[in-house]
Amino acid sequence: MSEHDQIPELHKAGELELPGEVELPMPTAWPIVLALGFTLVFAGLLTSVSVSVLGAVLTLAGCVGWFREVLPKEHAEIVPVFAEELSLRTERQFVNKIPIAPGVARAWLPLETYPISAGLKGGIAGSAAMAVAACAFGVLKVGSIWYPINLLAAAFYYETQRLTPEQLMSFHWDSFGAALLIHGVVSILVGLLYGAMLPMFSRRPILLGGLLAPALWSILIYSVLGLLNPTLESRINWFWFVASQVAFGVVAGLVVIRQQRVPTWENLPWAVRAGIEAPGMMRTRGGDEDKKS
Repeated sequence: MSEHDQIPELHKAGELELPGEVELPMPTAWPIVLALGFTLVFAGLLTSVSVSVLGAVLTLAGCVGWFREVLPKEHAEIVPVFAEELSLRTERQFVNKIPIAPGVARAWLPLETYPISAGLKGGIAGSAAMAVAACAFGVLKVGSIWYPINLLAAAFYYETQRLTPEQLMSFHWDSFGAALLIHGVVSILVGLLYGAMLPMFSRRPILLGGLLAPALWSILIYSVLGLLNPTLESRINWFWFVASQVAFGVVAGLVVIRQQRVPTWENLPWAVRAGIEAPGMMRTRGGDEDKKS
């Protein structure tokens, strides 16, 4: 008797017919080769051009090999299907139920969150505190308020990277505009991130937003900046850099947690969250309340 003859025609537990065999895609390692090639292409930007060349070769080989697995006809294999009897046992005499809000099928955590405006306010307030700390470093350590501003612009703006140390002490319109744009966009994005994360850490919000997150962010920048821009890395005072990050985190966290929380909308139907009036989900117009108004 073969293995296929041992397969029952009808699954007695679920009353479902089980096929004797199924057709599945053939296993292939080409996706791993393609992913490795992409990784080496970008790793070569920080190490050597030969690494990028090797990555390009692997990427091309991965694409060709993967395409040949599905074109002109998808490769497949036949896998036998066997019925398996499942036996669930328990020694418990009853099922414990967690009390939640009436009408809610499952619990969503957190139950309340901050509106988007809270993250925007926190990001703007934190950016101001960070700017004060950075400018204080410029005045107290190097004698120029424009030094930290030009350093920030030099992280992305190529023209500022070409300035000499003496020129970094003076004001430049293009560098100031680039620094203002970079600082504003990043601060608002981080503020929105604080608004989304702090409700999940309600017991220690300032510890997370004011100390832990700035420390992790500073360690990440310190570890990669030497590879990306060694000249910029050598001109940064890391003590003041971390102090500026902490100032942003503490102020942004304090502003966010002082905002009024709103209930999360995960339990509501999509039509309600999208503002679409659907029968049975929203109050119909022309009711008693409309007549009173």
